[in-house]
Order: sequence, then structure tokens, then C-alpha cells
Amino acid sequence: MRRHLHLFVTAARFDLIEHARNRLAMVLVALFIPSWISLAHAVIPSSPVTFRLRATGRLLAPAGNQITQITGAINAVTLITGFMMFAVTFNGGRFDRRLAMAGYPRIHLVLAKTTSLTLAAGTIAAYATAVICTAWSPRQPVQLAAALFCGAMTYGALGVVFGSLLRREVEGMFALIMTSLVDVGLQSPLASGGTKSAAVQLLPTYGTMQAATAAGFTHTPLPGDLAMQILWFAGAALLGLFAFHRRTKDALATRLPFRLPWSSRHQQPVRPARATSTPR
Repeated sequence: MRRHLHLFVTAARFDLIEHARNRLAMVLVALFIPSWISLAHAVIPSSPVTFRLRATGRLLAPAGNQITQITGAINAVTLITGFMMFAVTFNGGRFDRRLAMAGYPRIHLVLAKTTSLTLAAGTIAAYATAVICTAWSPRQPVQLAAALFCGAMTYGALGVVFGSLLRREVEGMFALIMTSLVDVGLQSPLASGGTKSAAVQLLPTYGTMQAATAAGFTHTPLPGDLAMQILWFAGAALLGLFAFHRRTKDALATRLPFRLPWSSRHQQPVRPARATSTPR
């Protein structure tokens, strides 16, 4: 048990260090989220935007700048979390393969990535919710934070998928940006007026958008939409697990026995054999 805990803690520490070294992501979290949400509240008119919330069937008319803050927060939180997980997966690919070659259990590597994703998504979602609450008071701030968290987890898992399958950084960034633009853009009430097409239910952040909008302007809890978003995360996580398995499969064929640091001192050093001369 102690050995497994040590392996998990070591892998999680490596992932968290990689996140901390991603200075661009830290700047985006600290500056982009409050800047984008504040600009949306200041620039977008406060005139009511009428649309029907698909999850409840109710006709809502919130202020335009407030609904834009919610959609902007979803866009920012999902993109930043996806970028962070893509970067740590893409840049740490060789390190993961070397660990697999040394016999490091892949289950601990997967659990470490899930833990770092959970911590990053929770922190970013809580931060974005706090920024929104400085401008106005959502009806259900806890559900709003939970919706942002679930959306961030989904895009974080997609970042792992893209980081494991794509071979260049520009490809991964383009895939994340275009996926988020199409996803959030088609659902935005300000842009689409609340589309009536049932196809939007297939988008990655449909549950997040419905739950976050309901949290901002109604007192109706939507656990079903949050559960739908968790299912999206589970599907993306399975894809990420498959991609990670494929990435490290070749390394396992030539793996070396892995020993913990404290077990090395109990091993006797291997002395090279002396060369012996053979008579001619």
C-alpha cells in the first residue's frame, strides 16, 4: 500500500510541477478570465435577450451582458483547462514512455493526470464564478461553479486526447480552439437566439450551458444536465485512456524493472568482470 501511494504521489507531483511551469496558462488564468468577463459586462448592452431554455422550457429574458459573461466564462474555462492538459500531455509524452519502459505502473500515471485535472478544473471554475459574482449575483452560484467545473473536466480530458494523438502543438491548439468556438458559439443565446435544433444536445458543453444558464437566472436545479456533462467527461476520459495506452504500449514491450529509490541502497553494486587475456 505504501509503495502504491508513493508511486501515485510522485506521478501527481510531476504533473503539478508541469502545470506550474506553464507560465502562459498561469497568465491566462490570472488575467484573461477576469479581463474577458469584465469586458463582457462593460461592453455588451444590458438590454434583455429573450430565449427559451431547452432544459426547463421556460422563456428567459436576462440582461445581454450577464448571459454573455456566462458563455464567456464557459469558453474561457474550457479552453484554458484543455490547453493546460494538452500541454502537460504533449510535453510529457517522452517522460511517460520512459517511465513505462522502467516498469512504472500506468494506472498511477493515469490517476495522477486525473488528480491534476480535477485540481486545475476546480480552481479555475471557482475563480471564474467568483469573478462573475463581483459584477452581479447569480441565483445559484454553487450550481454555476459545478457547471463550469464539469465543462472544464470535459475539455481537460479532450486535451489529453489531443495531446496523445496529435504530433504538433499547433495542431492541438487549433483543434481545441475550433472545438470550443463551434461548441459554445452554436449554443450562445446572444448569437443564436436560443436555437431550436435538437443537434445542440450533442455538443460537448450542452449540459454545462444549460445548468450554468439556469443557475444564473432561475432557482431551478438541473442535476440531470450536470449528469449529462459528467457522461461527456467519462466518454472523453475513456478516449484519453485509450490514447495514453496506445502511446505507451510500445514502451512496455521493452520495459526495464522499476525499483523505488529506497530499494536501490539494498542492491549490491555489480562489478564489471575482469578482462582475461587468451594465449595466442
